[in-house]
Amino acid sequence: MASFLGFRPAFGRAVVSCGVCAVVSAGTVGPVSADPPVPDPPAPPSVSALSWEVMDARTGDVLAAKAAHLRLPPASTLKTLFALTVLPKLRQDEVHRATYGDLSDVSEGSSLVGVDEGNRYTVADLWRGVFLSSGNDAVHTLAHMNGGVSRTVEQMQATARRIGARDTQVRSPDGYDTPGQFSSAHDLALIAREGLKNPDFRRYMATKWARFPAAGGPQAFGIENTNRLLVGSHGVAAYPGLIGVKNGYTSKAGSTLVSAASHKGRTVLVTVMNPQDGDFNAVYEESRALLDWGAQAAPLHARQAAALRRPSAPQQLAAAAPAPAPATGAEPGDTSGGIGRHLGAAAGLLALACVPVLVGRRLRRRRTGPGSR
Repeated sequence: MASFLGFRPAFGRAVVSCGVCAVVSAGTVGPVSADPPVPDPPAPPSVSALSWEVMDARTGDVLAAKAAHLRLPPASTLKTLFALTVLPKLRQDEVHRATYGDLSDVSEGSSLVGVDEGNRYTVADLWRGVFLSSGNDAVHTLAHMNGGVSRTVEQMQATARRIGARDTQVRSPDGYDTPGQFSSAHDLALIAREGLKNPDFRRYMATKWARFPAAGGPQAFGIENTNRLLVGSHGVAAYPGLIGVKNGYTSKAGSTLVSAASHKGRTVLVTVMNPQDGDFNAVYEESRALLDWGAQAAPLHARQAAALRRPSAPQQLAAAAPAPAPATGAEPGDTSGGIGRHLGAAAGLLALACVPVLVGRRLRRRRTGPGSR
């Protein structure tokens, strides 16, 4: 701005340089550095499953997926929804004597833990039968304790709706092949993520071996978790850091598996449905490959998300620059610049100071004009 009658206002200065920025305003200096870019995760491995998904269990972010909403028979992985629904409804130490009615509607060919009519079991025993042996007899016994199979199926469907598992249609509480029953890789990951919030769910899904029933007796026997990735069996090495969740198989569904593994404080969920590889262990090895990838991808994804939320350099500069000080006597809500008001006041004072000079000059001109002496 040009000076006015020798008056030159002083302004604050903002200096912006490329790469490294500095704010110089009203005596305040603050460095604003640009963070280095976060590298993209490697491409996920190629697997043969019809559908799969990798999810960050803490945030629920999907890290990678293939046909994650494809509706497929879930087999016994649907037992995770059964557990999510019924676990909070029954006391773990409650004792139940199994009846013929509890076992009468178990489908022929189902996997069984060995619930016998007339024997007494705690609810905790039955849950170990569900998670370790994938026992449909234990599922139906618990369902009858919960008010019946039909009521339990309705509650499971309501749970699926509540958590947003919209690809899931429940027809049986145990996941056994039933017309019109399906789920998806995404829904099963959502269900497992909700289950991780329940300490009982976490304990049962991580249990490798148990006595059934735990109280012992002449008819008690040992049971082992059928999740080969958890215990390491049948040619499958146990996966380091695996904490559950549930495996399944039927002739219609093929092999299905929901896995959760923790690495450096971060838990990754992987769902694999119906691998097309002929190897029966393919569901475990493909899950292993996706868990390995998820352990690399999850922290990079989290850093990228944090970088998107962080203010950019121009935003940091704008936030660092101080607002103009309000003029004395400014009206509430006045948003005009303080410097402008000071300049206006200074110009007014200078104009007033010039008035006597101008008046004096005019008087002298009158005295010395034509006809004057």
